[in-house]
Amino acid sequence: MDVHLKDTTAFLARTPAVLSGLLCGMPQPWLDCREGPKTFSPLDVLGHLIYGEQVDWIPRIRIILEQGEARPFDPFDRVGFEDLIAGKTIEELLNTFEALRQASLQELSALKLEPTMLSRTGTHPALGQVTLGQLLAAWVVHDLGHLAQIERVMARQYRDAVGPWREYLPILDVSRSNP
Repeated sequence: MDVHLKDTTAFLARTPAVLSGLLCGMPQPWLDCREGPKTFSPLDVLGHLIYGEQVDWIPRIRIILEQGEARPFDPFDRVGFEDLIAGKTIEELLNTFEALRQASLQELSALKLEPTMLSRTGTHPALGQVTLGQLLAAWVVHDLGHLAQIERVMARQYRDAVGPWREYLPILDVSRSNP
């Protein structure tokens, strides 16, 4: 499937509501659950998304549009969110994410991207040359991956409690691929 800006922004606009539906009002043990050491909890995922909204997606789009491959993207600190979430309630964090995402989408709209611009290139510090279209597609898939991660981590809290139904609940045994 080709990247279409209208579809991309329509999806990205929905992520805050999905997260709010999953996490708002949940007891702390559900927000802090993990699959193992050095893995993300649902709260960590939200912090990671907030941090990405601040320093990753729009800044990288601007680098591609303004400097192309002449300036590589800044490396992304996958755990740079830790100070951002410390001492904040889930509601505060969800509101922060929603506001940041709205601002990002407004900025994206203000760029008035044309389909031909999606082939412009930039340089990722680990991946090398990437296009603007690939960056936008990665943004959507990044959201989807972390939504699935939150659901998987939360589902696994009842891994043993489901008893023999586990055989019919593949989410309980899907391999994780990132923290």
